Amino acid sequence: MNDRKQHVIKKAHQLFIEKGFQATSIQDILDFSGISKGTFYKYFSSKSELLIAIYKTTFKQLQKERNDLLIGKSPSDIEIFIKQVEMQMISNRKNKLIALYEEVMSTNDADLKHYIRFTRLRSLRWMFSRFIDIFGEKNKPYLLDCAIMFQGIMQHNLQYNRLATDSNEKISSVVRYSVSRLVKLVEEVAEADEQLHPPELLEKWLPGLQKNNHELIDRFYKIVNPMRNCIPKHFQDKNAQEKYHELLDFIQEEIMHTRAPRKFLIESALQTLQNNPADIWKKELLQLNQIINAFFQQLEENEEEEH
Repeated sequence: MNDRKQHVIKKAHQLFIEKGFQATSIQDILDFSGISKGTFYKYFSSKSELLIAIYKTTFKQLQKERNDLLIGKSPSDIEIFIKQVEMQMISNRKNKLIALYEEVMSTNDADLKHYIRFTRLRSLRWMFSRFIDIFGEKNKPYLLDCAIMFQGIMQHNLQYNRLATDSNEKISSVVRYSVSRLVKLVEEVAEADEQLHPPELLEKWLPGLQKNNHELIDRFYKIVNPMRNCIPKHFQDKNAQEKYHELLDFIQEEIMHTRAPRKFLIESALQTLQNNPADIWKKELLQLNQIINAFFQQLEENEEEEH
């Protein structure tokens, strides 16, 4: 994403936080960010599309920071999960995401509502995946239920805790308290052998890589995140940096969140990455190719089973 577009996203986000999404006009955004109407519509077709870009930018940063916490650590370490949840809650508060979510859900904008539901389901999917890491495959049948309940516990604990304080230190206490309750909750539900929502529902709600293999997701991120991190080191030109970030973003979006991933476009993006003038990522791209081939192979197997 180029610097100017990022500047508009940052300024609009600030306005949405201060004035609210509906009370902020496109003219407000033009004045505050110092751009023309033509420049605005070059980047965004509407104010709603701009808000979605804000969500995507915020989520991408959170996703990177959460994954960075796992580098060199065991995914089963519940302390890492606590830090990841703290990070997410602090990000939500800092960026006023909950308030923006609530405002959007009260509008008649179907596209925005659809995207908000998508982001919430994506957060639920991440939580469910991390629960598998922590509590093991043996408890998997109960972990979607536990993820749903944990999100409710966190939401209400934080809501009432805000009446007392806005400090991030209190967020840490709330997260740790809620995770302690979660551990007991998983034990209780597994012992009772009760299930309300089967995990297979996530396959219908969010088709994509997560439908096929949790391990592939982990492998994908472990390869792509270091590739992102080394881009500034090997490419001094801002346009080149933007180009390679966008290629990696495209592959991730196509694999993770597209109902019908376009293999030929993914292969084209991989080829462009491979032809980089710095001649890096040979090993990483080979591994990434293997993961993507495994992904499409599983897609084909799933389609055969359905027919």
